Amino acid sequence: MVYAINIGPDNFAPARFDTLAVFLNIFLPLATALAAVIFLVMMLRAAFVIITNGDNADAIKKAQAAMTFAVLGLIITIFSFLIVRLIGRILNVNNILPI
Repeated sequence: MVYAINIGPDNFAPARFDTLAVFLNIFLPLATALAAVIFLVMMLRAAFVIITNGDNADAIKKAQAAMTFAVLGLIITIFSFLIVRLIGRILNVNNILPI
């Protein structure tokens, strides 16, 4: 015997964002995690290039530039996260990423 549920608009409402704070509580942690994964991939790739191209000065410079951009991107992401929290505190929006 198989039991199934018929999912439709009557018994399963679509997701809705009531306020901007609800949207930011979902979006910002996901964006920060994605930025951390991108940072990790960029750093690992640059380290691999440095290890495998030890005698090629141009490849090492490009890898060092990639590492620099990865660190700058992560710093910008962290500061934007903190700025959104600060704006939430200033505007007294308690739903934005509580401590």
